[in-house]
Amino acid sequence: MALFQLDPKSIAARVKAGGLAPEVPTLGESVLRGGIGFMVVSIAGFMPWAASEFWFRSMGEMKMYLASVFVFVGMSGICLHRLIAGPGSLVRFYKLFSLAFLAYAVAWIGIWIWWRGDAGAYGGLLGGAAGMAAVLAFGFGALRSVWIVVLALFVPNVIGYFAGEWIAGKLGFEHRLAAMVGWGALYGVGLGAGIGLAFFLCQREVWKALGTGTSN
Repeated sequence: MALFQLDPKSIAARVKAGGLAPEVPTLGESVLRGGIGFMVVSIAGFMPWAASEFWFRSMGEMKMYLASVFVFVGMSGICLHRLIAGPGSLVRFYKLFSLAFLAYAVAWIGIWIWWRGDAGAYGGLLGGAAGMAAVLAFGFGALRSVWIVVLALFVPNVIGYFAGEWIAGKLGFEHRLAAMVGWGALYGVGLGAGIGLAFFLCQREVWKALGTGTSN
């Protein structure tokens, strides 16, 4: 079962109907597009955090998180929709990724607020990866791949998150805005690479449906 006509046969049919050579993102293209694209998204998505500290101190933690989620989802389609093969990818990306990122955000924010500290960070990242992976795998009709998709999202996300935390710690409060931007950039590269890999893994069957062989 799949959502928004994102099963392999539907994607392959749209690609063929386009009258052009099949253009299904390869592994390298998916990871690169995801990493660079989501880095841009993430820097913007971290700006509500900066706003809540520098300009709108009355915003509150939950309003800040909601604003960040809105920015992340709103910009992601512009930067990442070509991770989905075939025409009509922008609208379908927004439909699917809105659900996937909402699942990620609810799990991540909920676990972080509950546990805090390193336990909250690791738990939130894992819970977020699981939530996003479940939606993506269901959306593409690739439920058999859900556990590998969880790992594909979790591992680079952890690396990016803690690399961002490290650079933010190095820059410190003397360069607070730069620290936030640096954290956002590294977090975005990590999660974005994972998103690119997750989309690739969920669409592996598209290559078979197109009869073009493997995508490596």
